[in-house]
Amino acid sequence: MVELQDRIVPIEDGDVSKQLARSFKKAGIKVSTGATVEHVEEKSNVLKVSLKTSRKNEVIEVDQVLSSVGITGNIEDLGLEKAGIKTDRGFIETDEFSRTGAEGIYAIGDVAGPPWLAHKASHEGIICVEKIAGQKVHALDKQNIPGCTYCQPQIASVGYTEQAAREKGLEIKIGKFPFSASGKASAAGHTDGFVKIIYDAKYGELIGCHVIGHDATELIAEAVTARTLETTYHEILDSVHPHPTLSEAIMEATRDALGQSINV
Repeated sequence: MVELQDRIVPIEDGDVSKQLARSFKKAGIKVSTGATVEHVEEKSNVLKVSLKTSRKNEVIEVDQVLSSVGITGNIEDLGLEKAGIKTDRGFIETDEFSRTGAEGIYAIGDVAGPPWLAHKASHEGIICVEKIAGQKVHALDKQNIPGCTYCQPQIASVGYTEQAAREKGLEIKIGKFPFSASGKASAAGHTDGFVKIIYDAKYGELIGCHVIGHDATELIAEAVTARTLETTYHEILDSVHPHPTLSEAIMEATRDALGQSINV
């Protein structure tokens, strides 16, 4: 794996990125960060890939190359300018109800910009149609759209990363719970990873949750719902989490944030 940024999954929390790198290394995957692919040459059914980093240049030999450089919506040759629809950096500008600047024209999904996720597009579609139908609609909160990466171990997150919260000047409480301390994870044979949860120290509101591990993309829904309800750590701790489950890790991480750890 070759990554241009200084760490893999650069938009995720730094601790998550470090854990994924460790998990990949354990799985036998070589990861090169801060690297660019300068040239690919095919020779005798072998691909020779020239890499450049700040430290050295090297050539690796592989069977196949998959180039993944992001997503852009297909907005070419649609006559958007004639319709009075504004675009920015390759996507259509919309408001919180998916309305463009042109009367009666809406845009959803990849053409409407990041995050480029199927569940975001689906939710935008529902809001869009309900708005057209004249119903009372809640605006889409892009800060509460879960990000999901379907690698192994899986990654799922919502809200602030630790770095983003600190850069915003927020006083925070952080808790972590490793799946190595989870009975369910041990029984399932998937102990890599953890739940990292971030609370606002002043009001106790859940402002970020980051999961790496088996079925992480299933666990994140609790944190998304909690943020929608402006939940604090009190509600998380007062909610009985079934045992043994992976979902207990969210409660356990919350206890850790408050210095009340029991099982780690």
